[in-house]
Amino acid sequence: MKELVVLSGKGGTGKTSIVASFAALAENKVLVDCDVDAADLNLILQPVLREEHEFWSGQVAVINNDRCTQCGLCHERCHFQAISDYRVNPISCEGCGFCSYICPVEAITMQETMAGRWFISDTGYGTLVHARLGIAQENSGKLVAAVREQARHVAKEQNVDCIISDGPPGIGCPVISSLSGATLALLVTEPTLSGIHDLERVLGVCSHFSVPAMVCINKFDINEDNTRRIEEYCRNEEVKVVTRIPFDNAFTEAMVSGIPVVEHSRNGVSGQVKSLWAEVYEALDK
Repeated sequence: MKELVVLSGKGGTGKTSIVASFAALAENKVLVDCDVDAADLNLILQPVLREEHEFWSGQVAVINNDRCTQCGLCHERCHFQAISDYRVNPISCEGCGFCSYICPVEAITMQETMAGRWFISDTGYGTLVHARLGIAQENSGKLVAAVREQARHVAKEQNVDCIISDGPPGIGCPVISSLSGATLALLVTEPTLSGIHDLERVLGVCSHFSVPAMVCINKFDINEDNTRRIEEYCRNEEVKVVTRIPFDNAFTEAMVSGIPVVEHSRNGVSGQVKSLWAEVYEALDK
């Protein structure tokens, strides 16, 4: 099974718009939105919900007031100021369990918490597996892993051999969880100083996990000097720049219309995205 993950070192590079276009261009695939903190692929693909599941992960302290002697030890020792008036604020609680350990009457227990939800939906372009992390929850990497695992099950059921994932921005735990075990990473960047810096960081993560990477420079014509810097850096790192896509309002117009840009625009940018998919598909098929 081939797994393509589309990443960007920073947000706003056009990563999700490109994934939505890949969804329209690819024939047999399962789609995954790994950006569980701020999922937005559904805004373009307009999914119809088929299944909804709870995601339980992490723990939160709970005080049994019938056993509590109100000695105040838990309040004094909590480093996160999560306990007040012998009640635990579940948002402030980090789930470390220290209060439960030191309670002299064992009035505090650690209980598993629901950290979010994951979904399987139908779209006009295939099945989409996506999720929503709960407020103030920090188990995004585990939720990404759960979403990817469900996508593999769906792909096997549908006899599909390609998974296309819209990864989260940055280089943190959700990115590592999205990237681990992938066949190929497509890195979408833009010719800005922050874009160059974050591209270098996410390439380092790909190298660490031995995932081959390709680079797409979006909005390359807003600063062609920086575009050349990116291309030179990629040559030195032996990373292929597969295409350069010019700035085009068609991306924004397609997003507002809720459709992939390849279905909205018949101009040059649509051709560039189609050529990009052809290059990526060839690399996946090797």
